[in-house]
Parts: sequence; C-alpha cells; structure tokens
Amino acid sequence: MRLTDFWERMTERFGPAYVDSFARDHVMAELGGRTVVEALDAGWDTKDVWRAVCTAFDVPPHLR
Repeated sequence: MRLTDFWERMTERFGPAYVDSFARDHVMAELGGRTVVEALDAGWDTKDVWRAVCTAFDVPPHLR
C-alpha cells in the first residue's frame, strides 16, 4: 500500500480534523506500544499499520 493511500484511508476513517492527532498521540498495543507515526518512522509496512488500525478500531470491511 502506498503511503498516500494509507493516509487517505486514515483520513476517511478518523476525519481530517482528528487524523493527525490520532496518528501522533494514540499509542497502540497492536503496534508494539507505538503510535501510527512512530511505527511508520520505524519502518513498519503501511499495510501492516493499516491492518493494526483496522483491528483496534473495528474498521468496517468496505474501508479495509
């Protein structure tokens, strides 16, 4: 998954006003105690990060 696609999906799920705050501030157990931004900066694949977000927040199948 391209990074631009990842951020489009994140924005669609969390909204443009909240996505940046969520990605920088919300620590997720599914990402090994990292935020989305930390996981991406650490080299995690965007697809794996998106899957973790989907699992943690019950993202509907049509948005996965």
